[in-house]
Amino acid sequence: MPEGAVMTGAGAMVDVTAPVPALPFPREQRSEYGLPAVTAGAAAAEVVPDGDGGVSPHRNPIVAPAGEDMRTTEQAMKHAICVVGAAATAVESAANAVRAAAALIDAVGTDPAIAAVRRLAPSDHGADPRRQFRRVAIIHYWLVTMRGGERVLERLLALFPEADIFTHVYDPSAVSDTIRARTVTTSFIQRLPGARKHYQSYLPLMPMALEHLDLRGYDLVISSESGPAKGVIAGPDALHLCYVHSPMRYLWDHYHDYRDATGPINKLLMPVLCHGLRKWDTSSSARVDRFLANSRFIQGRIAKAWRRPADVVHPPVDGTLFTPTADVSREYLWVGQLVPYKRADLAIDAFNRLGMPLTVVGDGPMAAQLRKLAGPTVRIIPRMSFDQLRAAYARCRALVFTAEEDFGIVPVEVMASGRPVVALGRGGALDSVVPGRTGVFFAEQTVDALVEAVEAMEAWLPAFDPQESVKRARAFAPEVFDRGILAGLA
Repeated sequence: MPEGAVMTGAGAMVDVTAPVPALPFPREQRSEYGLPAVTAGAAAAEVVPDGDGGVSPHRNPIVAPAGEDMRTTEQAMKHAICVVGAAATAVESAANAVRAAAALIDAVGTDPAIAAVRRLAPSDHGADPRRQFRRVAIIHYWLVTMRGGERVLERLLALFPEADIFTHVYDPSAVSDTIRARTVTTSFIQRLPGARKHYQSYLPLMPMALEHLDLRGYDLVISSESGPAKGVIAGPDALHLCYVHSPMRYLWDHYHDYRDATGPINKLLMPVLCHGLRKWDTSSSARVDRFLANSRFIQGRIAKAWRRPADVVHPPVDGTLFTPTADVSREYLWVGQLVPYKRADLAIDAFNRLGMPLTVVGDGPMAAQLRKLAGPTVRIIPRMSFDQLRAAYARCRALVFTAEEDFGIVPVEVMASGRPVVALGRGGALDSVVPGRTGVFFAEQTVDALVEAVEAMEAWLPAFDPQESVKRARAFAPEVFDRGILAGLA
C-alpha cells in the first residue's frame, strides 16, 4: 500500500495526504469573521496577546491615534488580522477535509466505518434538512384508491421529488398521475391471486412482505402508516420517519367492531391471527426513529398501542380549491363512505325525526340499508365530481360529521368553503372545529344528542361569520404540513 494511503472498510484506497484547497481570506470578507476594518480616526478593536501566544480582540473599542502612534497601531492591527485570518483559514481547511471525507462516501458506498463522517460534514443546505439525504424511500401500505392517505402521499412526493415508492399492492388505474409518475416497487403480495381486490385477506403475510423489501442505499425512509408500512428494515445509518394516519384499527380499538361485522370463518380466525399481528405491530414500532401523528387523537393512540411519543403534523388541506358563496341552501350535508363506523345511519335517523333536509353523499356496503332508512327529507347520492362536491360544500347549511375519525379532512374542506360543522366531539374533529366559531359539538353518538346539536346550530347560525371558518381552515394549509415534516428531519 502506498505511503499516506488508508484502506476503508469497503476496500477503497484513499490518499489522506492529498492537499485540501484553502479558503481565500480577502479584505472584504473580514467582517464575516468578526474582524474590523482599520481606518485612521475610526473605532478599532484593541488587540492584546492571549495566554496561548495568539491574539484576542477586546470587546471595548478604542480610537486609533494619528501620526506615528497611528502607524504603530495599524501595523499591530494588520498583524492581528493576519494571525486571525490564518486561524480562520485553518478552520476552513479542516472543514474542507471533512467535506472531502463526506464526498468520499459517494465513491465508496455506504460503508458503516465511514458513513458517520457525512453527519459531521458542515451543512451547505441551510435551513432545508432534505439536502443531507441522497436517496429517499416512501413506504405506503397499499395503492388501490385515492383517499386521504394518498393525498398525504402526494404531498410527500412534492416535498421529495426524487423519492421512490414501496407498497404491498399497486393498481395504477386507481391512483393519480402524480403517483403513477414515480417508481413504484411492490412486495410479493402483488403477485398473489386476487391481490388487487382482496389485498386485506393477505394481511397476515404483510409483515414478512415488508421485511423482504430491499432498502439498502436509502438514507431516509418515510413510512405512511394506516395499514402495515412501518415494519420495513431500514439501513443502520438511515433515518426512519413514520407518519401515522392511524395504528391499524382492526388490530386495536376497532377490533371487536370488525370481528362482529365479518363472516363466521373470519370470526374464528381473527382472534388467533390478530394476536400475532399485534405483537409484531408493537415490536416493529422500535424500528422507527421518529413518529409523527396526524392529530392529537392519533398521538394518544400511538402512545397507547406502541408506548412511543409523537409530534402532531396535521394532514395538508389546500383551502384555495374551495370558494364560499352567498347562495346557501337549507340542506345539511353528510359526506363519507357508507360503512358502519362512519354512522351515516345516525344522521339519517336524526333528520328523519327533525323533518329537515339532508343530503348524504357516499357509497359502500351499507348503501341499500340506508336507502330503506331514509325518509322523505333525506336523499342519498352515491358519488359527485369534485366540482359538484365543492359546490355542495359551499351551499350547504352545515356539514354533519358523525364519525370518530383519526383527523377528518372533510370538515376542513367545508370550513374552507365558508360553512360551519356539526361534529361529534371526539377524535380528530377536536383539532379542527372550534365550537362557537366554526361549529357545534355533540357529545355522544345518539339520535337525541345529534338532534339537540342541530337545534343548537339553528339558533347559532345568525351569528356565524363564514370568514371565521375560512380563517380556521388556513391553519391546515399544505405549507404548514411541509414545515412539520421538515422539522421531523432536523
